[in-house]
Amino acid sequence: MELKRHSNLTKIKELLHFKESGILLALIIMSALLSITTPNFLNQYNLGIVVRQASFVALVALGQTLVLITGGIDLSVGSIAGLSSILGAILMTSTPLNPYLCTLLAVLCGMFFGIINGVFIAKIGLNPFIVTLATGEAFAGLILVITKGYPVLGIPTSFKYLGQGMIGPVPVPVVILLIISLILIYILKNTPFGRYIYSIGGNESASKLVGIKVDKIKISVYAIAGALAALAGIIFVSRANAGQATIGASWLMPSVTAAIIGGTSLSGGEGTILGTLIGAILMGVLSNGIVLLNVSSYLERVIIGLVVLVAVIIDLVRKRNRS
Repeated sequence: MELKRHSNLTKIKELLHFKESGILLALIIMSALLSITTPNFLNQYNLGIVVRQASFVALVALGQTLVLITGGIDLSVGSIAGLSSILGAILMTSTPLNPYLCTLLAVLCGMFFGIINGVFIAKIGLNPFIVTLATGEAFAGLILVITKGYPVLGIPTSFKYLGQGMIGPVPVPVVILLIISLILIYILKNTPFGRYIYSIGGNESASKLVGIKVDKIKISVYAIAGALAALAGIIFVSRANAGQATIGASWLMPSVTAAIIGGTSLSGGEGTILGTLIGAILMGVLSNGIVLLNVSSYLERVIIGLVVLVAVIIDLVRKRNRS
């Protein structure tokens, strides 16, 4: 009996030492509270909405995680998602190209915009915060110049599957998210490229001394962030059946918050894809809970802002503990 009790305690300790255990516990507690206070939370339809909506932010957050691990930040991801998706929607509605080819071209556009950020940061040496803030504003302005604020309508019916389809009981956007997450987990854990990302965030000067091509890695990371943001944007076009000028406008803060809450350090060198995924789901559950509890939409931004502040404080505490 005593051995069994000791074994159970050991398992609990192992679970608590699991790196993402804190954020996972927070997600479980929040979900439990919402299931008690709002009977519709555990409804299959509502859970489908939560994971589908969270998948868009999560895709953006995955790219943001890579950038943060290198010690940078990308404030333009929302605008890249919007501009790339608008360009993809225009291609679908005004050319005879296959919609899925247009999707690929939209993702390549996002990658190109990310490369622009990377070149300014890595080659010219400008501050990531300033560069991505500036390019984000420029991309957002281009969206309005192109659309005049009007949605792009007439999206082909065959394209709806990407954002609205199901593979068994799982929404297609969630399947895409899981596949990309597994690829990134493998890259970060098992490839030199992944190790270089952590090395640059931990100590950029030392990384240069040992021969790591820091500039190339940084540009690649911003390119990936741009591509993932564009992918999230074009999937949202399929979901909404229109290219809207507001796509991605509200994705920046949740993407950064999901990464930080999930264990990614603002100072670089630390972070996991799994932690970011759990963080993105937590943000999705939070937003859904605000709706179910009939909290004013005006208060939602206040709550999200407070969550961001808590995330930054958590990151600061983690940093001090490491020191």
